[in-house]
Amino acid sequence: MNEPIREFADGELINRKIALVHEWLTPLATGGSELVVKEILNIINADLYALIDFESTNPDSYLYKRSIGTSFLQQFPFARQGIQKYLPFLPLAIEQFDLREYDVILSSSHAVAKGVLVAPHQLHICYCHAPMRYAWDLTFDYLKSSRAGHGFLGILTRYLLHRLRQWDVLTAHHVDYFIANSKNTAQRIWRYYRRPAKVIYPPVDTERFQLCEQKDNFYLTVSRIVSYKKVALIVQAFNQLGKPLIVIGSGPELKQIRQMARPNITFMGWQPDAVVEDYMARARAFVYAAFEDFGIAPVEAQACGTPVIAYGKGGTAETIRDLHQYGDQGTGVLFAEQKPEALVAAVKSFEQHLGRLTPSIVRSHALSFTPESFRKQYASFLTSCYQEFQLRQNSQVHDLSV
Repeated sequence: MNEPIREFADGELINRKIALVHEWLTPLATGGSELVVKEILNIINADLYALIDFESTNPDSYLYKRSIGTSFLQQFPFARQGIQKYLPFLPLAIEQFDLREYDVILSSSHAVAKGVLVAPHQLHICYCHAPMRYAWDLTFDYLKSSRAGHGFLGILTRYLLHRLRQWDVLTAHHVDYFIANSKNTAQRIWRYYRRPAKVIYPPVDTERFQLCEQKDNFYLTVSRIVSYKKVALIVQAFNQLGKPLIVIGSGPELKQIRQMARPNITFMGWQPDAVVEDYMARARAFVYAAFEDFGIAPVEAQACGTPVIAYGKGGTAETIRDLHQYGDQGTGVLFAEQKPEALVAAVKSFEQHLGRLTPSIVRSHALSFTPESFRKQYASFLTSCYQEFQLRQNSQVHDLSV
């Protein structure tokens, strides 16, 4: 266990008993929320809880042999492949964790983790990666793409999502302080929960990626091939452009999208980290069309000095500096609509202004999202929240004694 960083160790909080709650820990769950869990554990000594855990038995995981509290879902069939299939049970499962012995509850939540039961004397701080997306802004995408969204089963699914939204709003009152992973997420926290949130960008392992000044003549996208990632949109645009595009990633839409692609587009499927890093470093530009809460891949590309052409809403609007606005300090080009013609125009604009983008400046911007930056901001915010919470608790005790 790492020593707590200075901003955290100097405060009384270092002596408190702390629990960290996350949704699920599996070899397939390796995204931004899992990186946040890893960095929080680099800051503090906390007992870790998750609905399911298949990482503490994984020799390749930093959680190997760690004691992790789990829920009854751990024993459900096929839980290792993902517990989203047990969606109706998630709220019940998260409420079964008995955390009464802890002074501070930290949650890392993109679904139900913030719903843990807390007592009045316990401080609960939630790092929210997103309000439950399939219950809110992706509801209709989820219903359209899932067999559970049609017919009589579709009616039951809609009712389930309705109840989930009610539960989700109610459990926002279990949280004393929210942290959001982007301004975009903070806005949605306010929209759904009417709660303010401190923005602390998640950690990105920028040191994995090396600056490459010399770029090759191809464009790159790296993504899971699922509906909301909009890989089909990118392929449609490059069908029109005729420029070389490399697609790295796999998913349920891969076969369909491969069939619509022209010969200038190469599909490589899933690739190990070393291959991804190599292609990211050499690409002329990284292309991204998804609406993301934050979006780690575009930041990783910038860490290579590779500019990004991306949809200009959501997290990417905060992590990419559009060269039309920032000039020589730009790190890419943003387009306003999730339509092939908008991306085609953005690529053409990018090529017209390619000489204005400097790889070293692009990488320098990415270095503002390092794990060190995250740890310092997170620890500082926890300390200030704990101090404010203690003052409020003491004030309430005083008022009751008067």
